[in-house]
Parts: sequence; structure tokens; C-alpha cells
Amino acid sequence: MLADLMQFFAVVVLVAIPIYLSNSFALILGGKTYLDFGKNFFDGRPLFGRGKTFRGTTAGIVLGSVGALGVSVFLPGFTTAVGTNYFHYGFLLATGAMLGDIVGSFIKRRIGLPRGESVMLLDQLDFVAGGILLGTILFIPNVWQIAVLAVLTLLMHKLANVIAFNARLKKVPW
Repeated sequence: MLADLMQFFAVVVLVAIPIYLSNSFALILGGKTYLDFGKNFFDGRPLFGRGKTFRGTTAGIVLGSVGALGVSVFLPGFTTAVGTNYFHYGFLLATGAMLGDIVGSFIKRRIGLPRGESVMLLDQLDFVAGGILLGTILFIPNVWQIAVLAVLTLLMHKLANVIAFNARLKKVPW
């Protein structure tokens, strides 16, 4: 029973590490050239907006993957919970997180919301959904692990955004 519970939460943590690192470092290290090069979609609105940059996306993927590599090197026994090469899995999670966030921005621009405007659940879970979806190539967490990760993310997202706002990394606290 205890071993099963530890295995359950190990998966949640192993999924969260690359996803959270990629999302955080994209925000912290982003800037410069926009992914959409400042171009508008055929509806006249920005494709993704100024919040999605090559530097942020690259930093997110690289540093999320580095986090997975670090866990693989320093805690190799812990990574067996996902039953696959954790570095490769972490790369997919980090890349998927960036893609999920980009898709979230695309959706928000299509419905006419400006950058920084919040959409409940989309803003908080787009990167998690993207990471998990791309990660299914190598490992699929169970529905309860995904639910725990979603609830944890909603709580962490609020806390992280308040911290980023107070550190002047974000213009709005959501």
C-alpha cells in the first residue's frame, strides 16, 4: 500500500518537474523575437502575441530537459516510476508544455483576448495538458495522477503568478 502510494506520487512529481521548469523558465528568460514575428493571423489578430518568443520557448524546452537530466543522473532509482528513459520523457514533457502554452495563446487571440487577460483553466492547465499529451509517446500517467497534477498546478499557478507579479516579471498577478 505505502509502496503503491509512493509510486503514485513519484509519477506526479516526475511529470511535474520538466513541465513546471519549462513553463517557469520560458517566462523568466523570454523576450526578443516573437514566435509569430509580430504577424497577424487572417482574422487580423496576432497569431500568438508578444508573450511567446523564441528565446523563452527554447529556454523552457532546454531547462525543462536539463531538470529531467539532473533527476536522471542524481536520482536514477526515482525515475523508474515512469518505466522509460526519463531524460527522453522529460524532453517530451518540456516540449509539450511549451506547445500547450503556445496553443493556449493562439486560442486566446482567436477569441479576442489581449495578452495578460486570464481564461480560467486554459491559462493554468494549457502547458500541463500539452506536456502530458506529448509525453504519452513514452508514458501515460493514470487519470488520478493527472487529476492530482491538475489540482496541484492550479494551486501552484496562483502562487507562482503572485510571486512573478511582485518580482515585476509579470504585469498582472494571474
